[in-house]
Amino acid sequence: MTSEPQPSEQKPKLFQAIGILPGNVRLDSQNNRAFVKIQGKEYPLKYAPHKKGMRAWDALKLEVGENETKELRLTVYPQALHFPGRDKTHILGFSLVGFAPINGEDNSSDKDVFAAQDFEFKLCGLWQFIPVCKTPCISIFRNFNEETKARIKPLDSARKLRFMKAQHLPLIWKDALVPPFRFNPKLEKEEQGKRYFVEIKARFIPGRDIFGFESLNGIPTSEIPPHFKPGKALKAEVLELKKQQKRAKAQEASNVNEAGSEPPTIIDKPKPALKKKVVVQPPT
Repeated sequence: MTSEPQPSEQKPKLFQAIGILPGNVRLDSQNNRAFVKIQGKEYPLKYAPHKKGMRAWDALKLEVGENETKELRLTVYPQALHFPGRDKTHILGFSLVGFAPINGEDNSSDKDVFAAQDFEFKLCGLWQFIPVCKTPCISIFRNFNEETKARIKPLDSARKLRFMKAQHLPLIWKDALVPPFRFNPKLEKEEQGKRYFVEIKARFIPGRDIFGFESLNGIPTSEIPPHFKPGKALKAEVLELKKQQKRAKAQEASNVNEAGSEPPTIIDKPKPALKKKVVVQPPT
């Protein structure tokens, strides 16, 4: 008796951001930093914080050599640094996953890059506005699992917050199937719009430091995959700790200034004895 074929299991939806960047890589061996130059602009390049990323980073240093440059095709995770104030421009950087010579075979062990072409990225995350960016973003959070939860449990609050930090990647998506979520502080939670999880292929636009929508990899859904998100209590705890550290540094600087500004001790020197004036009488 032949058993009927079972339907293939659908892969679980996960937050993800990965893609391909061609460019000239420059190493600053003195500071253990690297940069990738794309169309005349340099972007910071660092290692991805896992074993694969560390191996790729060590291999990159051997490939490029000290204080040299080499044209490579990089597999990277994108990162965005935003600043308070909507008028301030964000900064993009990348974490190295793997690399290969131009037109060579990619040595990356992360093969789920959908056979990406140069500048193509797979972005899976929340489609939304954030307060510090005029352009809507794909927000990439850390995927949740019990193993990772146990691993970060002993970390202090500041390190936990850094681990849970999301990456908000600006995206141009005209005629999007679903609107980007925008939080309205005047509305109750039940009145807010829906957040959508989207899976797309996008192209990195170096001249504008943003991504541009190319095609869908899945249907947008309001079912959001489990992910790490820092709560208000954790944020408040870390903020208070930073304030305490700032006050401590200010107090230390004040103590140093006070110690350095004490007037020197003045020792009274004995006044020299006055010489007795001798009056000479003229001869008579």
